[in-house]
Amino acid sequence: MAKTVALLLGVHAHQPVGNFESVLDDAHVRCYGPFLRVMHEYPAFKFAIHISGWLLEYMLNKYPEDMALLKEMVARDQAELVGAGFTEPVLASIPARDRIGQIGMLSTCLKKKLGQTPQGAWLTERVWEATVVPALSDSGIRYVMVDDYHFMCTGRGGDALKGYYTTEEDGRQIDLFPISESLRYRLPFSPADEVVGYLESLADSSKQAAAIYFDDIEKFGIWPETYEWVYERGWLRNFIEGVLASSIIKPMRYIDYHAMAKTRGVVYLPTASYIEMNEWTLPVPAAHHYADLVGQEKYNNRYEITKPYVRGGIWRNFFMRYPESNWMHKRMLALSERFNQLPDNKKTSDMRQALYESQANDAYWHGLFGGLYLPHLRRAVYNAMLKLESLLDKVSSRPAKVMEDIDLDGHDEVFLQSGEVQAVIRQDGTASICEFDSYRLHHNFGDTLTRQEEHYHRKVHAQPEHAHSGEGIANPHERLSLKHEITQADLATDAYRKALFCDFVMHEADSFSPLIYKPAAGIKNALHYKSDYKGLTFQKKISVQGESLGVIYEVTSSANGVFKVEINLAMPSCDGPAGRFVIGDHIPGGFGQPLQWPELRCLTLEDAVMGGSLELEVNIPCHLNSYPHFSVSQSEAGFEKIMQAVTLELSWPLNQMHGPLTINLNVK
Repeated sequence: MAKTVALLLGVHAHQPVGNFESVLDDAHVRCYGPFLRVMHEYPAFKFAIHISGWLLEYMLNKYPEDMALLKEMVARDQAELVGAGFTEPVLASIPARDRIGQIGMLSTCLKKKLGQTPQGAWLTERVWEATVVPALSDSGIRYVMVDDYHFMCTGRGGDALKGYYTTEEDGRQIDLFPISESLRYRLPFSPADEVVGYLESLADSSKQAAAIYFDDIEKFGIWPETYEWVYERGWLRNFIEGVLASSIIKPMRYIDYHAMAKTRGVVYLPTASYIEMNEWTLPVPAAHHYADLVGQEKYNNRYEITKPYVRGGIWRNFFMRYPESNWMHKRMLALSERFNQLPDNKKTSDMRQALYESQANDAYWHGLFGGLYLPHLRRAVYNAMLKLESLLDKVSSRPAKVMEDIDLDGHDEVFLQSGEVQAVIRQDGTASICEFDSYRLHHNFGDTLTRQEEHYHRKVHAQPEHAHSGEGIANPHERLSLKHEITQADLATDAYRKALFCDFVMHEADSFSPLIYKPAAGIKNALHYKSDYKGLTFQKKISVQGESLGVIYEVTSSANGVFKVEINLAMPSCDGPAGRFVIGDHIPGGFGQPLQWPELRCLTLEDAVMGGSLELEVNIPCHLNSYPHFSVSQSEAGFEKIMQAVTLELSWPLNQMHGPLTINLNVK
């Protein structure tokens, strides 16, 4: 019998909720539009496509002509639409009720706008946990795509992975397609004829052999060098024509193959994602040890055999690695619980939309993509959460002061809210404020990032281990580039959580030491703390009223030394031109510039991106030292510096602190 292989080619298109429109438009010009237009010219080349809900709505509104081509390809059974959660959440990280709601929202949208209800679903970042099976099945999904690596971890590999398998959980079944790592690294980076030849080598006489590919469409035009390679130099056309000219390769939609072929048996996959994620989820030094072990196995030519057993972390480790990610996640879970406890007649579509936007995956993790390190993505999550919280408060009021350990770190947090602003104070001894929210602006001024060592920092000043050779173009995982000049000083890490109102004292000739507070007698709708340090007694009172946060300090004995308060403020404009300091009639600069100012009483931070301003007032003149708080991260474009916050250091000589010291932050 003649040998054949079914080519199941799928692409995944996604842009993070909150991403800049200029980025979306550039992505469409260089990738989404050209890809759809080329595909439309070849009706016999069948494929699958997943577009996340937020991006889908944008493309339908902004690029209706190209989306009409997709709708036509769906109608003529060339293109298969693949579902997922509407805002692209990691399904395993959200409650089961929200999994069903998210999947249903996108499936309904695809049917209404493009004419097809999906039977398959894309798993965000290919994060697999068996717990997602019931929600997928209950949502009408019959199959999903995961990496072949997931299967290799069970002992399966090779020719056994040229079809789909079946798994079950809690009485529900779902089928699983193993995505080929070999194809992921070939498409579209290897020459088209080489890829066609490789596909033909996968054929057999069973009539059920499948070459399974599903990966980011952004590799076809957005990743470095790919636009020229894929479109200007004709890779995509050459590949399609090579496949269609082959008597061995049969391009098919997943839905058609699934209906034609039989399952290859039962399988139970471990919790996993793609191989690269194993390293990204690990902290230093564990990530170093893992990478060194992988390097050792490759050096000894054992890795292709041992890689299923040389395993790193899982996606949820990001909540352990980054307290900022964990905080957002636990805040989101609490708001989901509040929303879902409402009677149905009090739930609104605006509430549901805000909840789902707060679950968008991108700001919760970090790897080759900037993710958590990108302030505008975190801001989109907080914007949605604060919108939802304010809507919930209108129909179900909550106390002005609540204490609970929301992030499960062993220390309570106290939520103080006036209905207009909210401050969340850590009970870990710092009495610092980790979240300061304006409901009118839907903005969290405490949304910054504490710098920690990253595994890739050791690569910043290293020489590339190897350069791409041969024809084709380099995969981004092979690249080592600098988007910005990075010095060793830029790689500094923080010894404490960056927050608002971190307090330090320098006594006599000592260096600055952090103050450790204990809760004192309670005050209604306020908090009171006390700290003893080398004969000095500090009292700290925190309250909110209207649109203001007030902090009052008192020192019960004077001495030589300095008292310093550090306030880290997330300002949406970062170091861009839309943000500026205002002191009286002076505009001394933008947030990205260092600033020192003696005898300061009032400082305004104006931010056109935020659409408002924040006013700092002190009743005792202070010395201001302000500077931008940068972090170093990696992205597809290379290593880059990103401004996370404006750091304001306010200091006073201890012997001048007579009477209460008051600091107010007023949202304007």
